[in-house]
Amino acid sequence: MADIVRRSRLRKPALRRGANMLAALMAASALLLATHGAAAAASTKPASAKTSGAKANKASASRPGAREAKARATRKADARTAAAAKGAPRNRTAAASSSAALQQASSAEARLIAVYELFGRGQPRPALAKARDLVRDYPNFQLAQLVYADLLATQVPPAHAFSDATGIGRLRSDPAMADLREESRRRLQALRDRPPAGTVPSQFLALSTRSRYAIAVDASRSRLYLLENSDKGLQLVADYYVSVGKSGIGKATEGDARTPLGVYYVTSSLDPKSLRDFYGAGALPINYPNPYDVRRGKTGSGIWLHGTPPQQFSRAPLASDGCVVMANPDLKQLLRKVQIGATPVVTAPSLQWIPRPQAEKEAQTFTSAISAWKDARANGNEAQLKKFYLPDFQRSSSNKKNTDGFSVLHDEVEYAQGKRVQFKDMSFLHWRDGDDTMVATFGEVFEGEKSGRTRRQYWLRQGSEWKLFHEEILG
Repeated sequence: MADIVRRSRLRKPALRRGANMLAALMAASALLLATHGAAAAASTKPASAKTSGAKANKASASRPGAREAKARATRKADARTAAAAKGAPRNRTAAASSSAALQQASSAEARLIAVYELFGRGQPRPALAKARDLVRDYPNFQLAQLVYADLLATQVPPAHAFSDATGIGRLRSDPAMADLREESRRRLQALRDRPPAGTVPSQFLALSTRSRYAIAVDASRSRLYLLENSDKGLQLVADYYVSVGKSGIGKATEGDARTPLGVYYVTSSLDPKSLRDFYGAGALPINYPNPYDVRRGKTGSGIWLHGTPPQQFSRAPLASDGCVVMANPDLKQLLRKVQIGATPVVTAPSLQWIPRPQAEKEAQTFTSAISAWKDARANGNEAQLKKFYLPDFQRSSSNKKNTDGFSVLHDEVEYAQGKRVQFKDMSFLHWRDGDDTMVATFGEVFEGEKSGRTRRQYWLRQGSEWKLFHEEILG
């Protein structure tokens, strides 16, 4: 990759006279990401010579002092850009808007997108300065290196550029260059198409406040979203570019190089000192295969959220053996947030974001089913309770082997009959994947007891009814 970046620096002057893909992306990003910040910048007309058309350019050039006036305007625009970057009061609105557009991106990515925006607004010199600082601070960020090379090329007069058609063609067809183009496209797409305010991923119907954070991965955008949970509900607080399996998504078998899809939980945090450098700043294993995966015959193991090798800032969108891979600075932020056993991780082909009231309404629909299960158990009605279980139901716990069939029903009735029980810290995670499933986690405390136990139940909808097919006793 380093060789490719070095070659790109030499040959970009020739590319600038042709179809320079990355330069086009930079220009497009101004339209895609600018919002009010770009509108405020556009009102100052820093790129009027480029945006007013060829006729305006000729007319302006024909007026006395046009060149001097244009130069003064350019210097003022550059000064305004620098002032905005420093938070100067005279451009506070534009700076605030631009910051709001990027506040949920990681630091290095936000800086890269800022470079795109500046170039798209016709401000190559400030863009070049920011790109230079970015590659200085993140020398292993290959995409940033390539963008910096493009910007350097814009400083070369056409008369001094040289052509190497064979080399350029070879460079364009290099798979690593295609990976960088796709990485750039996905970063821009994810930062353009933001989740609507007040929405949550459709899988998170209810989440106990004991789970302070939740993670959702959108494979189509190569994006990991971090949501913070509080009394006000889930709120998006950060999101990061990620890589998934080199063969895509939908893991089914061991070694298929695909990232699994479903609802999972972080099971541990691995010390980077115990890992090879390949895994970067650390690793967060998840519980693939979960009981729903096992039910469908899926195999494999060792699915982690982990970092990148020291020499590589990020990987191509499709690059792992099935894990979700993040840049090390981003992973370090995530490591400070997750709770072992309590942080859910949803991996989806494409996340659907729904309003929080809709999620609460759907949660209430399932609450009636789990309440009926609780009542049948408390009433000691074993026949009625049996209707809530599928024939292949299994129960597992941390210190016991799986219990098959309905041998647990009698124990459940004896355990709960005639007792008042309180459910607390309830979480409902909904997953649709051909079937309609629900992962319910809750604690239960019986009247007169100081402590209880925590259950995680896996439910499957059959027609209009919910049926239990697996339960884990967590503690």
